[in-house]
Amino acid sequence: MARGLAEQPAAPHQEQFELKKGITMRLYSVGLVATLALAVLVAPLAAHAQPPGKVFRVGVLLPLGPSAPIFQAFKQRLQELGYVEGQNLALEVRAAEGKLERLPGLAAELARLNVDVSVARGPETALRAARDATDTIPIVISARDYDPIALGYVTGLARPGGNITGVVEQRLELTAKQLELLKAAFPTLTRVAILWDDAAADQLRAAEAAARSLGVQLQALELRHPPYEFAGAFAAATQGQAEALWVLASPIFGMRVQYEQIVDLAARSRLPTMFGISDGARAGGLMAYDVNNVETWRRVADYVDKILKGAKPADLPVEQPTKFEMVINPKTAKALGITMPPSLLVLADEVIQ
Repeated sequence: MARGLAEQPAAPHQEQFELKKGITMRLYSVGLVATLALAVLVAPLAAHAQPPGKVFRVGVLLPLGPSAPIFQAFKQRLQELGYVEGQNLALEVRAAEGKLERLPGLAAELARLNVDVSVARGPETALRAARDATDTIPIVISARDYDPIALGYVTGLARPGGNITGVVEQRLELTAKQLELLKAAFPTLTRVAILWDDAAADQLRAAEAAARSLGVQLQALELRHPPYEFAGAFAAATQGQAEALWVLASPIFGMRVQYEQIVDLAARSRLPTMFGISDGARAGGLMAYDVNNVETWRRVADYVDKILKGAKPADLPVEQPTKFEMVINPKTAKALGITMPPSLLVLADEVIQ
């Protein structure tokens, strides 16, 4: 009797089909697992992704110009957080180039652009200009030499209230440390000329208090009406028999070319220098003690990111820097015939060769 269809052996092409089908299913399973694994890896990156088509506009108000290293750190951190200029980010930078009287007009310009968040860097005049321009646009500060609580800009560090938050750089606290380090380098130091301007007035008061406690006599040399004429200040320092020069942090004479002028005059006068800005030592000054400005700018970018993602400035605590840096320039010491104490060189965060 003829066999039924169910009893007939499978044709060769049928066996090949079943084999291919099994291989295909196994490949599909492997592909599915790989896809799921990739999804898990990509998920954290997707968390940083911004809404498609949305371009965030960030205003940046500066007393000088955008210093390349630290401003680049700000942009790099924003990029790490998912923001790319020309795609989902537009940076509106307005710089006063040392003319602080321009700040109110520049801040008003940013307000008219209706930026999503505004960054106010530097002295109190920058924040005042930004605040007077708007009470609705969030403002992130990088406060240089003022206390935003004492001046009424924020109600407290933990809960600032209003539309202002950011980083306070503790310049007043750093001022005393700068003189302590200068005194450590030169234990017999008694007379120090100090360069300051109106923007550094609060630092000067802190410097005077530190000088009294360390037994140092300060010769305060005020710089007025930019562009500053440094030669006259150095002539006064020489006449006053100053043994060192201390340059306070200022948004007005904070450009590299100005530091180079000061360093050149100090070399001619044979005066060791302490700067309140790290770039002063990098430009040829002897020493500097400062906050780590690169890290500060990265933290400012973090604030911008949180606000763009919906956080309210009133709920973001104001931070104080945790990273500081001492910069020493042994090359300058050698030119002045000075031997820096090894204990200070060991403590330095950066030794310029």
